[in-house]
Amino acid sequence: MSGEMIGLVGTGILLVLLMFRIPVAFVMFLVGFVGIWILNGWNAAMGLLASETFTLASNSELVIIPLFILMGNVATQTGMSRQLYDAAYAMIGQVRGGLASATVIGCGGFAALSGSSVASALTMGKVSLKEMDRYEYDPRLSTGVVAAGGTLGILIPPSTGFVIYAILTEQSIGRLFLAGVLPGLLLLTAFVLTITLLCWIKPSLGPAGPKTSMAEKRKSILGALPILTVILLTIGGIYGGFFSPTEAAGVGAGLVILYGLAIGKLDFASFWAAAKDSIVTTATVMLILIAAHMINPFLALSHIPDVVGNFLAALDAGVIGTLLIILFVYMVLGCFLEGFAMLVLTLPIFFPVIMQLGIDPIWFGVLVVLTLEMGLISPPVGINVFIVKSVAPNVDLGQIFRGVLPFWGAMLVTLGILIAFPQISLILPNTMFN
Repeated sequence: MSGEMIGLVGTGILLVLLMFRIPVAFVMFLVGFVGIWILNGWNAAMGLLASETFTLASNSELVIIPLFILMGNVATQTGMSRQLYDAAYAMIGQVRGGLASATVIGCGGFAALSGSSVASALTMGKVSLKEMDRYEYDPRLSTGVVAAGGTLGILIPPSTGFVIYAILTEQSIGRLFLAGVLPGLLLLTAFVLTITLLCWIKPSLGPAGPKTSMAEKRKSILGALPILTVILLTIGGIYGGFFSPTEAAGVGAGLVILYGLAIGKLDFASFWAAAKDSIVTTATVMLILIAAHMINPFLALSHIPDVVGNFLAALDAGVIGTLLIILFVYMVLGCFLEGFAMLVLTLPIFFPVIMQLGIDPIWFGVLVVLTLEMGLISPPVGINVFIVKSVAPNVDLGQIFRGVLPFWGAMLVTLGILIAFPQISLILPNTMFN
């Protein structure tokens, strides 16, 4: 059996095992290890398992993952996420759909702390769904907003998705973080416009909330200042060159912890809960990354990237045509696979093609991460939809999926804008580094 055929069989086995919901990391370990054993011998497989695990685990850049996760978890424990939502609600809650728009803005702000879509959806769901129920929002809009708004966590920096993309493709984490700022704000704006349009067409979807006085607005904005300050210091510090992304993560986590202690809302029990959750999440991400470094050599030895590259070249679709084909594949895979799994499985195949075509890898990273976001609310997997279902058990799953459809469309429009105008993604990183 040829190397290409072994690679295709291994990839097929991997996809089948994933469909049976076997954990991603274990599937990639198994297929990668056995594949290298068959192609290059037992010693090569064992040597790679030992060396790659140590090399990746000792990568100092990966410290950024637990630090930013800890920052988001501590912010949740100290109520900072609630302060974000309250500030947004005080400003726009009195208009039709205002509570939904405030939820999206809150998700965007919390995303800039946690870097996690699941955490954003879960936290803002707990904060906002009861409020929207109280003012008789249509459950399709309220749950759809939370599921879609949570996806901002993987695009607005700091983003775990960008960190994994950077590690797998050897790109700059700082450049990727900055590249996600304007697209993240563009997507947030698209979500707010979608809510406004839906409530204009059918006002009963999102009734207006109660008006707030200027004093209440000032109080809410002042309450959100600490979290906004942390966001500006971490992202602004990276942009200004004051510290690296890893140092920014340390500064952000430290400031959030000090703030929690200062206001008396962070005791040992709450800090332990935040730290424990951060350790579990980090261990999951690390396992996936280590497993990726087993599957990637197997794909390279079986020449699967070359086969895919030759196939795409034979289509003669041009640079943009090939890019659209790759993004379409990501959209289809997003209906069945978890986002990180897609990254580690597909980047070794598609990234060489992207570089050969001369496509900017930072721009491509933004497009890929946005496409992964779409998978978070795409049926049948749509992990954010199931997260919202856990917070709103009385809402039918079908209603939540119908609720996210307009926002999925907004994401598709945003993706089209970013493809048509690459400078939206590249202007900040190019300004910083050039």
